[in-house]
Amino acid sequence: MAKRKAENRSFLDKWEAECLFTYVKDKPVCLVCGVNVAVSKEYNIRRHYETKHHDKYKDLDMTQRSQKVEEMKRSLVSQQNMFKKATSQSEAAVKASYIVAAEIAKSARPFNEGEFMKKCMMKVCDLVCPDKKQAFSNASLSRNTVADRTCDLATNLYDQLMEKGKDFVAFSLAVDESCDASDTAQLSVFIRGVDSNLCVTEELLGFKSMHGTTTGKEIFEEVSKCVTEIKLPWDKLVGLTTDGAPAMCGKKSGLVGMVREKMREENCAGELTVYHCIIHQEALCAKALKMEHVMTTVTQVVNFIRAKGLNHRQFKSFLEECGSEYADVPYHTEVRWLSRGKVL
Repeated sequence: MAKRKAENRSFLDKWEAECLFTYVKDKPVCLVCGVNVAVSKEYNIRRHYETKHHDKYKDLDMTQRSQKVEEMKRSLVSQQNMFKKATSQSEAAVKASYIVAAEIAKSARPFNEGEFMKKCMMKVCDLVCPDKKQAFSNASLSRNTVADRTCDLATNLYDQLMEKGKDFVAFSLAVDESCDASDTAQLSVFIRGVDSNLCVTEELLGFKSMHGTTTGKEIFEEVSKCVTEIKLPWDKLVGLTTDGAPAMCGKKSGLVGMVREKMREENCAGELTVYHCIIHQEALCAKALKMEHVMTTVTQVVNFIRAKGLNHRQFKSFLEECGSEYADVPYHTEVRWLSRGKVL
């Protein structure tokens, strides 16, 4: 390759008419069969022409050859534009599937929602722009595709967070553990980091399902794994926010105590600032307001309405007749991550 560059071989214009070649992207290309010649050298170009196409075009004079060359060059440009258009349409279809997958993920809808959305899109396309039907059809929104696109987006966001984490001068964590509807403990780990330009980044660092016990040790192991995977040094950790559970706040066996022990093992000079009981602020407000006399009455009314199907149906009909903003009333629950304000 160095020898070829040193020889400074350039494409000569006379080769177009004489050998039916043109120059495309730094390579000689045969206008007849589209073959690339590796080296821009007259011997190689003439050998290709004489062995492949000489018999077919030997009777053409220079004027006819020039016309033929222009015709072939226009045909080549047309083919290239067609391929570019096809590539552009394909890229647009892939980009569209990523955009739809992102919206489905943001709205917490099931992955097979994409198939329903595509059916709707095709119906609209038939009426609004039938000539674009193929372009809409090229966008893949099957359940597996939406799932793959969502995983790609999540991976990309995680990579971006990891890249930003390299510039953090300090960061803090917020950890919360709650049970979902299936009684599976879900551990959420949030991070807030700041760089030297005081640019603050807040993001979900990890979301872990804990199927066994949720002791302080197990929670610490999951949090430690999140910090290690993103390659953040412990000496830059300056704050930790948790709820008030003993597994979180325990000085020895809780998450706070184990994080401090880990920082001592890592010889971290900085002081760890710990906050607790500020994640679920509505729970604090409910305790401070002393509204038991109100909640007791409300709970009894709600339980009476929801206890029997007839009562519930009559109450919903009453709300509908009144034109109420709310169409139903949910059960009151003491679970900390559900606000009793919804019931009120």
